[in-house]
Amino acid sequence: MSSLKRQPKILVTPTSISDVLIIEPKVFSDERGWFTESFNARDFSEATGLDINFVQDNHSSSRQFTLRGMHYQLEKQKGKLVRVLSGAVFDVAVDLRKNSPTYGKWIGLELSAENHKQLWIPPGFAHGFLVLSPTAEFLYKTTDYHHPQSEFCLLWDDPLVAIQWPLALGSKPNLNTKDSAGLSWEEAPKF
Repeated sequence: MSSLKRQPKILVTPTSISDVLIIEPKVFSDERGWFTESFNARDFSEATGLDINFVQDNHSSSRQFTLRGMHYQLEKQKGKLVRVLSGAVFDVAVDLRKNSPTYGKWIGLELSAENHKQLWIPPGFAHGFLVLSPTAEFLYKTTDYHHPQSEFCLLWDDPLVAIQWPLALGSKPNLNTKDSAGLSWEEAPKF
């Protein structure tokens, strides 16, 4: 009996911040539509080399030009595996780890229901997204529970971080009160 090596059903691509990974599950398409395993713990572990225990799923629905972020927890730091169920977003992670070679750098990627891409964001990052489509449903798995006592928000448009959000020149996103009052890079606690 021959032993066939099982092939993981996901493609993993490192980004310019090596710990942040683009995850692309295999999509099986035909005339009826498509099917994918949006998450498989064994495939994720084999493809990334990470043994992650996700404890919570969060799901949001937002209108176009809504910006949610840039959030992080100082205690009970959590990693996130993020994806879009409908619509499209520009997803951003900012490295807040002082000992990292990419400290203060950010990565941005369009995630959409059409491209099926996901982003793995490890603990130690601020995270947020801007909705590009008329509406978007966003889902993310987390490695720890929400801990509001240690939650912080980095200012979405801090000039030192200089995230290049895909907004028309001079336009502002839709923000809630917390996100409008984010901390500057200099004020924000780091890891």
